[in-house]
Amino acid sequence: MLEGKDALVGAQTGTGKTASFALPILQRLAENPLPRPHIRALILTPTRELAAQVEQNIKTYGRHLRLKSTTVFGGVNINPQVQTLRRGVDILVATPGRLLDHMRSGTVNLSKVEILVLDEADRMLDMGFIRDIRRVLDALPKQRQNLFFSATFPREIREFADSFLSSPAEIAIARESKTADLIKQVVYPVDKANKRALISSLIGKGNWQQVLIFTRTKHGANRLAGQLEKDGITAAAIHGNKSQGARTRALADFKRGTVRALVATDIAARGLDIKELPHVVNYELPNVPEDYVHRIGRTGRAGSNGVAMSLVCREEKPLLADIERTTRNRIESVIIPGFEPGTHHATDDDKGSDERRGRPGGNSRDPKRSGGRNTSGGRARQGKQADGQPSRSQQAKPTGQPAKPGKRRRGGSGRKRPAADSQASSHSPAAQSRPFQSALRAVASIFGGASQRDN
Repeated sequence: MLEGKDALVGAQTGTGKTASFALPILQRLAENPLPRPHIRALILTPTRELAAQVEQNIKTYGRHLRLKSTTVFGGVNINPQVQTLRRGVDILVATPGRLLDHMRSGTVNLSKVEILVLDEADRMLDMGFIRDIRRVLDALPKQRQNLFFSATFPREIREFADSFLSSPAEIAIARESKTADLIKQVVYPVDKANKRALISSLIGKGNWQQVLIFTRTKHGANRLAGQLEKDGITAAAIHGNKSQGARTRALADFKRGTVRALVATDIAARGLDIKELPHVVNYELPNVPEDYVHRIGRTGRAGSNGVAMSLVCREEKPLLADIERTTRNRIESVIIPGFEPGTHHATDDDKGSDERRGRPGGNSRDPKRSGGRNTSGGRARQGKQADGQPSRSQQAKPTGQPAKPGKRRRGGSGRKRPAADSQASSHSPAAQSRPFQSALRAVASIFGGASQRDN
């Protein structure tokens, strides 16, 4: 690298890739200073976190040199970046998207770039940056040194590297997709519904003070962080939808220890350098086996030991098989007592859903809103009471009070009696005996009047 030749470097995560290109760059630029700073070294990274980490390392390594460096990435105000670029820098660390913004606005000059570094190149291609990278390459001087760094080298990456590298020296610190020997890997078989309870149990019973947890989606990261907070575990989420300020604060709190669990998507699998991180958990396995290598590579760095755990449900077994085939490593499987597949663990979410599904006391309804319906679902008949006994309108009138012909009777409720009820009343025994009773009264009055006259 000090000779200015192109290099294609494959290095295992956590082996000091940043130092391997940062130190030669600093030495070469310091040996040939310019009267005024210009961008002489350009380093492209896939994520904001990696860009910030690389630039921080460059500042640390070159703190006694008269070289200036800065970062440009999205998610923050562009104006402070413009002011810094106008003052001049020697080393620029950037993400492709924000660098193109500066190129379009004319606030960055790449005409004097001597060294180009593509860090985590495979991840940049996975994220769809290949077109942006080609636009940047077109704006650079043809005569330059190219350093291509990646932890994995699938066929597509090699083809892309061959398109602009010139007789590169190939350096392989570890074989492709190999996991670090200092990382203990273990799989916990568990039902999908019990993953949340298991991760809370592991953190609580193990008294873990620092754990990085990976989910497959942004929504999943937010949801799990909130659930851990409910369980009394301080947690924060970090993913692409978070503002840069929120991501920076979450990472800083995690490093300080004020946040015990950092829940992240694969955006954090590259570039997060957390000193002596003890635990990494795959809450959900990644779809791409190489991403597993980068996830667990956040632990076991710089010679320290680490533990990488994966919570694997039945649906994820094919993903686990792909990972084991790619890494050529059979991962130990351990069943946690009480969390065997097929065991159900109630959570607060389960209780809330039970309460939403029904109320104690059955499916009773408010009588005011039931439209006056009885328990059988139909309206109560006007001519009968609820207990099935005849209503007052159906009971026979006392003798001596015959009904007046030509008038309809009204029930106790004031409504007209239904025709069926009226017909039933006319055929009742009380109604049929009324003519006979009237005749008896007439005969009695005749004979009664004659006996009075005889006396």
